[in-house]
Amino acid sequence: MSAPTPPKESAPSFLTVDEAAELLRVNRKTLYEAIRLGQVPGVVRLGRCVRLSRATMLSWSTGQGGPALKEKQS
Repeated sequence: MSAPTPPKESAPSFLTVDEAAELLRVNRKTLYEAIRLGQVPGVVRLGRCVRLSRATMLSWSTGQGGPALKEKQS
């Protein structure tokens, strides 16, 4: 018999841009622009792939970003 495998976390440690945009409730193009401008913390580039740290996204709010992620003024 093989040993039981430990349960995997339900949420991945790193998110795709689409997953992070959904989590932050912003458009993916807006998030890509903010990443390009260096306004988003926790970005990891793996070749052409971009991944974002889930822990950083949860502790960071979009209001802390630059112009691409600023909340709309009413």
